[in-house]
Amino acid sequence: MQVFLTDVGQFTMLLAFGLSCYALVASLLAGKFGHRRLAATGERAAVAVTALVTVAVMSLWYQLVTSNFQLQYVASSSNQAMPWYYKVGALWGGQEGSLLFWCWILTLFSMVTVLVHRKRNPVLMPWVVGVVAMVTTFFLLVNNFVANPFDAIGVSQGGAAPVPWAPPDGQGLNPLLQYWAMVIHPPILYVGYVGFTVPFAFAIAALITRELDEEWIRTTRRWMMVPWLFLGTGILLGAMWAYVVLGWGGYWGWDPVENASLMPWLTGTAFLHSVIMQERKGMMKVWNMVLILATFLLCILGTFLTRSGIVSSVHSFAQSPIGPFFSTFLILMTALSLYFLFTRMEELKSENRLDSVVSRESSFLFNNLVLLATTFAVLWGTIFPILSEWVTNEKRTVGAPFFNQVNIPIGLFLLFLTGVGPLLAWRKTSLRSLRKNFTIPLASGLGAGVLFVAFGMRHFYSTVCLILCVFVTVTILAEFHRGARARRRQGQAYWHSLWVLTFRNTRRHGGYIVHVAMVFLFVGFAGAGFDQEQQQAMVPGDKLEIGPYTLEMKEVESTDNPNYSSAMTRLQVWKEGQALSEIRPEQRLYKTSKQPTSEVALHRTLKEDLYVVFAGPDQDGSRYIIQAYIKPLVAWIWIGGAVFILGTVICLIPNQHERAAQKVPLKVEARSYAKV
Repeated sequence: MQVFLTDVGQFTMLLAFGLSCYALVASLLAGKFGHRRLAATGERAAVAVTALVTVAVMSLWYQLVTSNFQLQYVASSSNQAMPWYYKVGALWGGQEGSLLFWCWILTLFSMVTVLVHRKRNPVLMPWVVGVVAMVTTFFLLVNNFVANPFDAIGVSQGGAAPVPWAPPDGQGLNPLLQYWAMVIHPPILYVGYVGFTVPFAFAIAALITRELDEEWIRTTRRWMMVPWLFLGTGILLGAMWAYVVLGWGGYWGWDPVENASLMPWLTGTAFLHSVIMQERKGMMKVWNMVLILATFLLCILGTFLTRSGIVSSVHSFAQSPIGPFFSTFLILMTALSLYFLFTRMEELKSENRLDSVVSRESSFLFNNLVLLATTFAVLWGTIFPILSEWVTNEKRTVGAPFFNQVNIPIGLFLLFLTGVGPLLAWRKTSLRSLRKNFTIPLASGLGAGVLFVAFGMRHFYSTVCLILCVFVTVTILAEFHRGARARRRQGQAYWHSLWVLTFRNTRRHGGYIVHVAMVFLFVGFAGAGFDQEQQQAMVPGDKLEIGPYTLEMKEVESTDNPNYSSAMTRLQVWKEGQALSEIRPEQRLYKTSKQPTSEVALHRTLKEDLYVVFAGPDQDGSRYIIQAYIKPLVAWIWIGGAVFILGTVICLIPNQHERAAQKVPLKVEARSYAKV
């Protein structure tokens, strides 16, 4: 059965590659010559590719779950002792399997795009399908001929032909990935990365056909928001994994792979703000097009950095031959994007100009500039070591101090703009309106600052951050209150008015909820300015003091199972003489890889986390090293993540006007597909 399914998986991947090539050629020819039947065959081929890649994925999953160690990928990513759910997660735990999984998600997006838009956007769709098929073909090319997950292990003796061979056990999944969040984190992150292909395809299709009206931008906005939601959620899950699994007490280290996921999220955020300007005012058309193209290209760049082996990271894959393929594909996609962008510049002219610097339009513009400045800073800090090594043959690193020094002030200014935007009017804001709208939020923020300083806060950036959080929160609450109060005058209850207000304009008020999520995230970030750390070598009966907490070591226990052996210590937590809980930090040694990991213990509150790491015995083995941290306000980061998801989902719900527009019959003009 294993051999049969291996052959099936290999065959379906090759057949999918052939059909994807057909979908690419057929769709581009259909778009060029306006041949609707040819376009339909391209769409059907794209759907068929989805079915074939699905079969390949299911085949590889079966090999992983049944431990078919004849396959090189299974032997390197799984072993007998791993729980079944980690074997399922091993599909995306290695290079070859994760590329296949990536390709599968892309084909699913392709199928959904075809099913949803084949009748709504007949002019654009051949080109959209062609562009998505181009990306799919590239990934299938890599999966079939460079990084094939169905390659078998062969042993050759005396120059004879290799003979299939299976080791008695596999190497196992990287121990750092054997954590529940890592079973869902990569798929969510990949949906974000891959999903940006669809808006990129619509953008290229609109440029090719010169169909640069409102319809394509509305379609693209929704397709941008879905992967933006998944990528943001994946980033936060990755931060949670780093916080709980890596044992260094932090959640973000400006690692190259972390940066690779952050950059397209930032440009996607910029687009979701500036697209409002294009829809309302016909402005920033070139800017929006650049943001869509850049977001996709940054995803490919991030994939290249992660998988080529040219950056060192706990998250990245080992040195791999796929680097040249990705770099070539990135160059070609960049050249394609720039060509169509510059040749269609005339059609992308803005219809209006900025009336005043003190306006909501200008706040969107400044918001975009700040987001792009952050993206550039992160990009430069990430690729500088690579460029430096190419030029000087010396490895240089850019660490967290550079990123913090540059991005903390930028982030605070961005937080300030989050509060300023809703207070400004469209076109021009009068001095009277400025005084009326800014008085209460500014007074609240400054008043909170006085209280923070009075209670002993002295960390500059953290204090400024919390002041701005109060300012933004008051601004957003005032927006909701004004709307609800206006509806209450019509006889509706206050809380019902808030509900109706939110879902009457889901895009606007869902956006405000996302801004509240950003406030919560920044509150959590501000807590880093008040971290405390303590380390002590202990034996049972010893106590460690950190802040208001006392940790008393009870005992050290050893356990063993087929996957790993571990040592765990029981610690009683006291706070100001009151017993709180017993926590059990653990250190594991995975048998197959001989790699140690730390299982941290946490005592969580909304105010702070007590974060404890069991670092094992000291040099002479007579004592055990305990590392303890107090991490203020960290819980608000995870709360902010939940609110971020809620707000984005609300934004995706069609509001009253959109639902009414959907009921109007769609009239499609009989036009040629080609306007090249």
